[in-house]
Amino acid sequence: MVRIRLTRMGRKNRPFYRVVVADSRAPRDGKVLDILGYYDPLKDPTEIKVNAEKVKTWLDRGAQPTNAVRGLLRKVGIYVS
Repeated sequence: MVRIRLTRMGRKNRPFYRVVVADSRAPRDGKVLDILGYYDPLKDPTEIKVNAEKVKTWLDRGAQPTNAVRGLLRKVGIYVS
């Protein structure tokens, strides 16, 4: 199954995350199929930047977002259901 999920980037104690499409069996920071955007929780306010067209394309192809990504997409206004 293909999932839309977060992969951790950044240095120690300064994380930021990429929103990526990956196979559900791949490790968290392993091989990805596509990079959709990023999420920086340390900025005030938190910064979320996502390519809406790519997200909609992957959702139409059957990719399932994780709970964390679903919440981020709702904040941005892309994912409604």
